[in-house]
Amino acid sequence: MKKVIQVLPDSESMSKQGAEIFSDTAMSSVNHHGRFAVAISGGSTPRAMHRMLSKRPYRDEVPWSSTHMFWVDERLVAVDSPHSNFGTAKKDFLDNTPIPLDQIYPMPAMIPPEKGAVLYENELKKFFRGLNSNRPHFDLVILGVGKDGHTASLFPGHYPNSESNRWVLSVRGGNPDVYRLTLTYLVLNYARHLLFLVSGKGKARIIKTLFEDGQDQLPANLVKPLDGQVTWLLDKEAAFLLQE
Repeated sequence: MKKVIQVLPDSESMSKQGAEIFSDTAMSSVNHHGRFAVAISGGSTPRAMHRMLSKRPYRDEVPWSSTHMFWVDERLVAVDSPHSNFGTAKKDFLDNTPIPLDQIYPMPAMIPPEKGAVLYENELKKFFRGLNSNRPHFDLVILGVGKDGHTASLFPGHYPNSESNRWVLSVRGGNPDVYRLTLTYLVLNYARHLLFLVSGKGKARIIKTLFEDGQDQLPANLVKPLDGQVTWLLDKEAAFLLQE
């Protein structure tokens, strides 16, 4: 596993660097194997990056016609809810980019949680089998980190060993405390490139805990790609407790 940590001056610089990585990875993936498979996250942190992707130069650079967009997790709420990851991404950038509609794969949010998890897992397996792979090799997965160390909707202590072969789980927790669907560590750790975006002083303590305090069992530290790269983009406020 290759691990890269970049500290940027502010959240805008962090978002711009994220957009650069998204665009560069998309172009490289299409050049190497004809398509770009990406899974994105919700929350407030990636929204600035998403908005950048809908504008030049990224709107013109990203090979949208060969992009296949999935979600890392989703709250089981209506698409017009402010808590909907798909609804927010649709408003922030998907409606303003030329990505084909049949290459956008939102998680099913309005059916029973476990049924939704099975349906999305089956959709992922169908997609990757179509690429002659039995493993979920995403080209890029974009993640955040909660103050408790969770990532995706994988919360501390909520991941039983009996689910280790699942690709998608239904869980309940977080803020708001609702049912959610989430990709599992199995899927995340097969990614070619994992990109964490973390900003703000409110995340400084958990970043120090993850990087320096040896908390290896926190969900964000269990994301360890088998044969890929992890990039952490931190703004200066999120990184201010780290030792030089």
